[in-house]
Amino acid sequence: MNVLITGASGFIGSALIRHLLDTDRTVIGLSRKPEPLARRFGNRIKTVDDLAKIDADTSIDAIVNLAGEPILDRRWSEKRKQVLYNSRLDTTAAVIKLIQRLNTKPTVLVSGSAIGYYGSQPDDRMLDENSEGRNGFTHKLCADWESRALEVQRLGVRVCLLRTGVVLGHGGALKRMLPPFKMALGGPIGSGRQWFSWIQLDDMVSLIDFLLQHQVLSGAFNATAPEPVTNAEFSKQLGRVLGRPAILPMPAFVMRLALGEGAELLCEGQRVVPVRLQQAGFEFRYPKLDKALAASL
Repeated sequence: MNVLITGASGFIGSALIRHLLDTDRTVIGLSRKPEPLARRFGNRIKTVDDLAKIDADTSIDAIVNLAGEPILDRRWSEKRKQVLYNSRLDTTAAVIKLIQRLNTKPTVLVSGSAIGYYGSQPDDRMLDENSEGRNGFTHKLCADWESRALEVQRLGVRVCLLRTGVVLGHGGALKRMLPPFKMALGGPIGSGRQWFSWIQLDDMVSLIDFLLQHQVLSGAFNATAPEPVTNAEFSKQLGRVLGRPAILPMPAFVMRLALGEGAELLCEGQRVVPVRLQQAGFEFRYPKLDKALAASL
């Protein structure tokens, strides 16, 4: 299997590349800065900075589309929200153009989305893949992103959509969370009652591979562990793994000052469960948070 990965230098993309190479797949990695990617993996992968540079006779069996600007690295102004939106839909449009001109079409596109599809959900009800989203920026972003990816179905390509939660691993979101906890200054955000839907990085990589290989699977999949927790419980368990107290709350208004509308991702939440993955027979290596945090740290 020859797999093209967009967003190849990112947190999930880099881990996926390592996994695919270790299991004897070949990889083409798209990155705006391919040089660091080439240095990391050497001649084990091919790198490209523009999908238009890929020849029409290139053999690509599968595409994993993960590209997009970081979601919480700065405050959400209207301009920033447009950047987040365009970076995802424009890359997906470029993927579609590539597929259209390839002499041999890939069999599957696994394309990114997020649990932001469901919008902010203040209650405790569990959300599966059939649950409706609530109006707001994150829902529109994810819904439009998914719709764009689904366009390749008319070209005979199977499409799987990844509604991804917070990915825990060595880096990523957890890296940004750790400093206050290590200084015993960590704690829940706001009330702490909001739900925190997460997945360990190894499981994230494994489920992508699972979707690549199972040809009967298509549509949306919640890429989250089967046991979401409240933000307060997450903070408690992270503090326990680090051997630090985690009792100092972060006021919600502080997060809103720092992140603007983006603070809703931390101050509000969704209780998301991976019903379709479990029905398909996917087995999580880290279904419980304590073991996932221990493995990630």
